Amino acid sequence: MSVPAPGAGRKARPAFGILGAISSAHMVNDMMQSLILAMYPILKGDFALSFAQIGLITLTYQLTASLLQPLVGLVTDRRPKPYSLPLGMLSTLTGLLLLAFAPTYAMLLAAAALIGIGSSIFHPESSRIARLASGGQHGFAQSVFQVGGNMGTAIGPLLAAAVIVPFGQRSVAWFGVIVLLGIGMLLAVSRWYAAHNLAASAARKAPVASPYSRKVVFGSIAVLLVLIFSKYFYMAGLSSFYTFYLMENFGLTVRSAQLHLFYFLFASAVGTVLGGPIGDRIGRKPVIWVSILGVAPFALMLPHANLFWTTVLTIVIGLVLSSAFSAILVYAQELMPGRVGMVSGLFFGFAFGMGGLGAAVLGMFADKTSIADVYQAIAYLPLVGVVAALLPRGARRVPSSA
Repeated sequence: MSVPAPGAGRKARPAFGILGAISSAHMVNDMMQSLILAMYPILKGDFALSFAQIGLITLTYQLTASLLQPLVGLVTDRRPKPYSLPLGMLSTLTGLLLLAFAPTYAMLLAAAALIGIGSSIFHPESSRIARLASGGQHGFAQSVFQVGGNMGTAIGPLLAAAVIVPFGQRSVAWFGVIVLLGIGMLLAVSRWYAAHNLAASAARKAPVASPYSRKVVFGSIAVLLVLIFSKYFYMAGLSSFYTFYLMENFGLTVRSAQLHLFYFLFASAVGTVLGGPIGDRIGRKPVIWVSILGVAPFALMLPHANLFWTTVLTIVIGLVLSSAFSAILVYAQELMPGRVGMVSGLFFGFAFGMGGLGAAVLGMFADKTSIADVYQAIAYLPLVGVVAALLPRGARRVPSSA
């Protein structure tokens, strides 16, 4: 497989084979995470869980991912570790098998933690590989990488409806075959990474100066993290309790509600594909601005819609809101060039942490009020997107792919 050198710049062609492989592995990784989400109605009945306990499962796997990712990114910035990727997915496989046979709620939490640890190892280094294989088209590469994860998240509910609902908790173990395929893909990517000496060249490379002052960089990073909070706290409420919302408000069955969840998650995957390339063409800031603040009218209408318009609005929300992350991540990487692993770990980790915290907090709120009240409360979160006005127009294009 012929791949451009890391420093080839924007005129080099992307390494499509590597991008496809790392995106496919991302699909497997996030598919396993989404299986937890799709299993919530089953686990709630089998273990007699409250909404707060369901939210705590999300919090557990999101926090183990979020707290470790910046540390993993910092370490791999200094000394990249190509073969950490298959090892991370091995942790995911262990968690998946434990999830299938967990006899108690505590074991469910342990399974969720192992899956989160696997995710924390996977994201920073694979995001770096996507950037190195981008040929300078950084937004495009991140979108290709991200869409794999979003597709995996979208497919999870369909697999749960087809396999887990009729066959029960232990059928989750069958998905271990898919994880083994993911480990095989990551071994191939790791060999490419090591053989092309990308790890060594990245480790030897001197840090690149930021196009902005330290004050502007830190202020911009803070604004971007506020936007991540808004996006993922809202997404946590929308996705974690969407099946329950549909079943309670419109009387849908579990299988039908999971199909509607797939519509929303698939729209999110499509939005991810669009966000990065559009950011490459018109700049990151307009994409960030439109994708967060632009979804506010639809979010405010959602709690008052009937089933048809609920479906339409959630598809639009998923399409628009999901386009933000690739643009935010590349924007942050251009603010802090030479710190790809740390920036990726920080933003992936913070996103997962906010998603987990949102699920836990909103789960407790749902126990005290109702799922409908949760949807009323979170409808205002996209308005936080107004803080995007504080961002500088855009970091200049940094020619280095590291």
